[in-house]
Amino acid sequence: MKPTDFGRLSRRAALVGLAGGLVAAGMGGQALAAPSLNTGKGAYRRIQLVNSRLQERLDAVYWIDGEYVPEALQEISGILRDWRADLVKPYHERALDVLAAAHRKMDVDEPFEVVSGYRSPQTNAAMRQRSSGVARNSYHTRAMAVDVKLKSRSVRQIAGAAESLSAGGVGRYSRSNFVHMDCGPVRTWGA
Repeated sequence: MKPTDFGRLSRRAALVGLAGGLVAAGMGGQALAAPSLNTGKGAYRRIQLVNSRLQERLDAVYWIDGEYVPEALQEISGILRDWRADLVKPYHERALDVLAAAHRKMDVDEPFEVVSGYRSPQTNAAMRQRSSGVARNSYHTRAMAVDVKLKSRSVRQIAGAAESLSAGGVGRYSRSNFVHMDCGPVRTWGA
């Protein structure tokens, strides 16, 4: 998928988005259950992201009734692309589930602001030369990690929501004002 294609929705993705909006409207703004509890008819998972560097926004229902929606997954991978190298890698679905569940736990309407999504090995190596906080074998290079922030929530609040899931790694980067979430082993770091 080319970066210019990200703004276009397939008919199915548009219908899926519409269905998700209708379901959300029917719920009167109530928070959804965690992904592990989303089962059966009518269950869905939604993710809201904004990538300021790319001037792109996304509000997508990416899982419905036990199945991931391929068109939505492509759009999510696009907004999380390595913007330095303009490379897209398909995102691991579990990483998206962690993000969506943490967002729901905080009961916020604003989208997660993406600080860093996928990083090519070359981009990751270049970042490691500038910062000791970049891991050599980062989950970012596997499309399994996202660094995010919210204007309405602190690093402590975002990390607390993610940690409560016990679903992967959570890093607190308070000085830089973002939280790392991944779908690797359960672990925490930072202050």
